[in-house]
Amino acid sequence: MSEDERIVPVILSGGAGTRLWPLSSPSTPKQFLRLAGDRTMLQETALRVDDRKAFAAPLVIGSADHAHLLATQLTEAGTIPSALVLEPSARNTAAAIALAALAVGPGRLLLVMPSDHVVRDTAAFRAAVEAGRPLAAQDWLVTFGIRPTHAETGFGYIRRGEALAPGAHRVDRFVEKPDVETAQFYLDDGGYDWNGGIFLFRAGRYLDALRDHAPAIHEAVSAAMAASSPGAEIRPDADAFAAAPSVSIDYAVMEKDDRVAVVPVEMGWADIGSWDALHEMRERDARGNVATGPAALIDSDNCLVHSAGRPVVAVGVRDLIVVVGDDAVLVLPRGQSQRVKEALERAPK
Repeated sequence: MSEDERIVPVILSGGAGTRLWPLSSPSTPKQFLRLAGDRTMLQETALRVDDRKAFAAPLVIGSADHAHLLATQLTEAGTIPSALVLEPSARNTAAAIALAALAVGPGRLLLVMPSDHVVRDTAAFRAAVEAGRPLAAQDWLVTFGIRPTHAETGFGYIRRGEALAPGAHRVDRFVEKPDVETAQFYLDDGGYDWNGGIFLFRAGRYLDALRDHAPAIHEAVSAAMAASSPGAEIRPDADAFAAAPSVSIDYAVMEKDDRVAVVPVEMGWADIGSWDALHEMRERDARGNVATGPAALIDSDNCLVHSAGRPVVAVGVRDLIVVVGDDAVLVLPRGQSQRVKEALERAPK
C-alpha cells in the first residue's frame, strides 16, 4: 500500500472531561489519565492505529493549552504524530475535524477517533475500518455503530437501513438519547446501534459536505487554517477560528447528508463518560467492588474507590463512589454520577 493510500488517523483530544471530576480537570482532562489500564486513553488510542502498513502517522487535534502534555504522552507511547493541530479555543467536533481535513490532501481517507474511548478488541476495530474503506473511497461518509449490550439512555442511536456491502448499511436515521422504555425498544428491535462517534471519509468529501450543510463553519475554519503556519505544530488563527459555530459533526453534517453509511461492530467499546461507567467496565472483585490506587474496601459491596494518591479505606458501605483527587474528594451513591457537574459547580473554592 502506497503512502497516499494509507488511512490518516485523526485523534480528537479537545474534550474537557469534567464528568470525571475531581480526577479530571481542565488542565488534565480524562484522555490524559490512566483510567482503564497502564497507559492513558490518549496513548491507547494512538497505539490502536500503530500499524504503519495500513495507517499513516496520526494527526492529533487538541487544545493549545495541552500542547506539552500531548507531545509528552505521545512520545512516551512511541508515537510520532504527523502534526499537532492546536485549537486556540474549543469549537466542537465539526470544526475540529475540518482542521484535520484541511491539513491533509483532499483525497486522503481520514479515520476520526475520540481520544477518550476504550476499545478492547483492536482486531475487530481494524476489521471494521477495512469494511468501511471501500464505501469511504466511494464518497460515503462512514460511521461505526456499536452493537448495544443493554438499554443505554446516555448514548445516541443509529437506525440501520438497507445493506450497501458486506457488514455495512445505509444510515436510516440518527436518533437522540432515549428514555429507558425507548432504549429497551431499540435493544429488542435489533436494528439500532450506539453512535460511537468514530468516522471514516475522504477529507475532501467531508469539506464539501461541511460547505453544503454548515457553510459558516467551513468558512471560519478555512480562514483560520489559511492564516496558520505549517509544521509539526499547526496553530490556526484564533480570531478566525473563534467565529466558527460550536456544533458537533452529527448535527452539522451526518444527520443532514444523504450518503451516510454505518458499519456495525462489536469491539469491546466503552465511553468512560462517568464514574458509574468506569465501575461497569473495570474488573470487579467477588463483591462487585473496584479499588484503584492506595484504596481498600472492608465488608463493602458494589463500590468504586479511586484515589490519585492519598490512602482511602471504606468500611461497611454499599453502592458508593469515592474519588480522591489532588485537591478535592467526591462521594456519591452509584447511579448518580450524572450529578458530578452539579458537584463541581458547588465545590468550595
